[in-house]
Amino acid sequence: MKRIVVLGGGISGYGSAVLAKRKGFDVLLSDAGAIAERYRRILDDEGVEYEQGGHTMERILAADEVVKSPGIPEKAAVVRAVRERGIPVISEMEFAGRYIGKARTICVTGSNGKTTTTSLIYKIMRDAGVNAALGGNIGESFAYSVATGSYDWYVLELSSFQLDGMYDFRADVAVLTNITPDHLDRYDYCFQNYVDSKMRIVRNQHSRCAFVYSADDPVIAGEIGKYDLRMRQLPFAARTAVASGAGDAYLDPDGEFIARVGDKQVRIDISRMKILGLHNAYNAMAAALATLAAGVDPASIERSIYGFSPVEHRLEPAGERDGVQWINDSKATNVDSVWYALESMTRPVVWIAGGTDKGNDYEPLKAFAREKVRTLICMGVDNAKLVKEFAGVVPEVVDTSSLDEAMRAARAAAREGDAVLLSPACASFDLFKNYEQRGELFKEWVRENVLK
Repeated sequence: MKRIVVLGGGISGYGSAVLAKRKGFDVLLSDAGAIAERYRRILDDEGVEYEQGGHTMERILAADEVVKSPGIPEKAAVVRAVRERGIPVISEMEFAGRYIGKARTICVTGSNGKTTTTSLIYKIMRDAGVNAALGGNIGESFAYSVATGSYDWYVLELSSFQLDGMYDFRADVAVLTNITPDHLDRYDYCFQNYVDSKMRIVRNQHSRCAFVYSADDPVIAGEIGKYDLRMRQLPFAARTAVASGAGDAYLDPDGEFIARVGDKQVRIDISRMKILGLHNAYNAMAAALATLAAGVDPASIERSIYGFSPVEHRLEPAGERDGVQWINDSKATNVDSVWYALESMTRPVVWIAGGTDKGNDYEPLKAFAREKVRTLICMGVDNAKLVKEFAGVVPEVVDTSSLDEAMRAARAAAREGDAVLLSPACASFDLFKNYEQRGELFKEWVRENVLK
C-alpha cells in the first residue's frame, strides 16, 4: 500500500489526508504545531492517523509521497530532510487534481485581486446553475471537496505556494490578474523566482484551454514571449489596446467594459457595480472572460456582476459616523493592493498601515500619499521603515504599537468628510494571527467605539 504523508494540519492538510484515506492510501498527517479541534474531529471520524506538536521523522522519511501544505516553507527542516531523501513533494492541488474525473477547473492567481475575482467567478457559475465548488486559498479545501462531493467545475484561488507544488495538474481556464512583488521572503528575495511561480498557472494547458490575463501588466507582457502558449489567449486591459482572435476585454472611455469570447459578448457599466475602483473593473473583466470561456450565458454573467458585493476585508465598508467613513482593507498585505485602494479613494484619507514588512518598496505609493493622505497611522511592532519612508510625504505620521492605540489615533485625526482606511501593505503576523483577525478586530473596534 502506498504511503502518503501530509505535512500541515490546516485546511489544506486535513482535506488532503481525508482524500488520501478515502483513496485507500496508508496516511499520516503530521503537524509541528497544534491541529484545530474541528479538523481533529473530521480526521478522527475518517480514521486518519495524525500527530501534532512535532514530527516523527522516521515515519515521514518512509513515505512514498509527501503532500505539503502551502504555509510550510521549503527551508523548513522537515521539508529539507524529505527533499534530501528524494521523496516527491507535491501540493494539495496536484494531489486532488488526480481524482476530479471529467470535472473542469477555473484557476485564479495573481499578486492582487485573486480573492475578489475567484469569488465573483464562483457567484457567476452558481447563479447560472452550474454545479461548482469553491476552493484553494478560499472556501473549502479542494481535496476535501473532491473526497466528499461530486462537481462539474472547481473554482480555485491559487497562491504562488500552491502553484509551486503542481506538476501534472492543468487549469482548464487559467486567470492571471497581475504580478507585482510579494512574498519575496519565500523566494530568496528574487522577484524572478516569484514571477516564475505565478507563471506556472499555464503549465500543461493545451488548445482547448483558455488563459485570461492582464494585458496592462508589464511583467506578464514580458513573460508571455518566453512560453509556447497553445491555449486560447483572452487578454483584458484598461490602458492597452487589446485584440485577440479568441476573445478579449477592454475598458472604454465611457466607463463601460466589453468582454468577448468567440461570438458571445458581455457589456458592463462599471458605475453600476457594487465593487468600486479600477482594480475591481479589472477583476470583473477577468471574471467575465473566464465564465464566458466556461460557457455561461452572457445575460446571466451581467446580472451576477451587477449583484456582486465586496469581499470581506477587501475595501469593505465598516461603518460611517459624524461624516467619517471607516474602511476595512486588511487583505491588502502588499504595496500593489494598497496602490489600488488609495487610487479608489475619493475622500481625504487617514491611512492605517504597517505590520510585518516583506521587503516592501513603498515608492509607488508616495504620489497617492501626497495627494490623498492627511495622516498615516503606523501600526506594528517595528514601524521604523514606514515612518522613514513617509515622513515629509504626508503631513502627519503617527507611530503606534497596538490596534487600540492606532484606532484611537485615527479617530483623533479624522475630520468630517474623511475616510479612515486600514490598508496595511504588510503581513499581520507581528500583532495578529492573520489578516482576517486584523480585519475583524478593526470592524469590532469601529462597532464598539465609533458606531455606538
